[in-house]
Amino acid sequence: MSTLAIVVSLLLLMYLAYRGITVLLLAPLMAALAVFLSGEISLYLPIYTDTFMKALGGYVIQFLPIFLLGALFGQLMADSGAAHTISSAIVERLGHKQAIVTVVLACAVLTYGGVSLFVVAFAIYPIARDLFRTADIPKRLVPATIALGSFTFTMTAMPGSPAIQNAIPIPYYGTNVFAAPGLGIIASVIMLLGGLWWLHSRAAKARVSGEGYGQHAEGEAMAGSDVDKSAMSRMPLALALLPLVLVVGVNAIFTYLVFPGIDMSSLTARFPNVSPAKMAGLWALIIALTVACVTLVVSRLGHWSNLRASINKGVYGFMLPLFNTASEVGYGAVIAGLAGFAIIRDAVLNVTPGNPLISEAIAMNVLAGITGSSSGGLSIALQTLGADYLRMAEAAGISPDLMHRVAVMAAGGFDTLPHCGAIITLLSICNLTHRQSYLNIAAVTMGVPMVALISVITLGTMFGSF
Repeated sequence: MSTLAIVVSLLLLMYLAYRGITVLLLAPLMAALAVFLSGEISLYLPIYTDTFMKALGGYVIQFLPIFLLGALFGQLMADSGAAHTISSAIVERLGHKQAIVTVVLACAVLTYGGVSLFVVAFAIYPIARDLFRTADIPKRLVPATIALGSFTFTMTAMPGSPAIQNAIPIPYYGTNVFAAPGLGIIASVIMLLGGLWWLHSRAAKARVSGEGYGQHAEGEAMAGSDVDKSAMSRMPLALALLPLVLVVGVNAIFTYLVFPGIDMSSLTARFPNVSPAKMAGLWALIIALTVACVTLVVSRLGHWSNLRASINKGVYGFMLPLFNTASEVGYGAVIAGLAGFAIIRDAVLNVTPGNPLISEAIAMNVLAGITGSSSGGLSIALQTLGADYLRMAEAAGISPDLMHRVAVMAAGGFDTLPHCGAIITLLSICNLTHRQSYLNIAAVTMGVPMVALISVITLGTMFGSF
């Protein structure tokens, strides 16, 4: 009965999230439903305060700086004109004939540099719309093109990516954002080339059938957002690229040079509950994002239209994504405490007793799909199963770096099911419907990444992490 309660609550969570109800409310309610159906409703209040809220608070404490600095950096990149300068430079060099490649690369450069997915979608959409109209490519392919550059390889596979998904496994596996760099690059190439092949084949098929850009009302309300307007000021390209280079470069310097050369024994004596080996990756990312934000502010002094407003908007913007994910983590902690979860956990862990990579990939995909969130599914899975996977990996002689990369890539698979908030937002920005565009989004964000994930698991099993 407890297992059935978990399944019912998960299905309802997925369905109601798809219907647009906020996870902040759904997570505690669905946790309560699972407890009620398990016959333990009298225990819900202590479960809520001691389990749900403790897990939620722990997640906020651990990842608040990453969410905050990431949102602030994205807003500063948009409002300074850096995002617009970079995307425009790519358009000027590749031209309208390579509209699909141009949009994908523009999105990839910005997201790999740490700009928020949503800021990128707002900033790139007007450019993509004009490029596709000029090239007479169906507008229904615009969301999939933006998604390929923003929601796939730069989020889950590229070594050094500052995406929150790439940071979540660090405290569980003691890794860093550069985990398994060779395999990550191979996966990125597969996702990029596979996604481009799909989009170009769809565009070619549309051209043969005589389908052009199509008739669309171009006065989309969301396309006229503050991000578009604020991004119109131009700046030198080298200056626009500098903050992106700093995010990756400073991160690498502290990860591989600074922290390994510091004797941290005094830290462990003063903070016995802190593991420098497991936290160094997060510390490096925090420093890198801080340096990039400060550099962006200082380098554009005298050019900000309203620096205070930009900072406030960026800081306020991190709260909803953080607490949405933290609420899902709290929900996962409640579910993990129910008797029925032991049956589910054992079933997942024993899918392939000799290869925890496959078991991990299945768990991450399933939970990311149910929650409609790569970060949410990844957080729930690692919160409940991370220690088990690390133990299994050590027993099988599998590197934690490889476990890190597979976990992140798997969480970026089924997270883009139709109820995914990022997909719903992207379609709203483009003023298109699921019926018009979702099949192509699914192909480039689920189909092709699944091929990349299988390739990484196969190569990792044969040759180990590299």
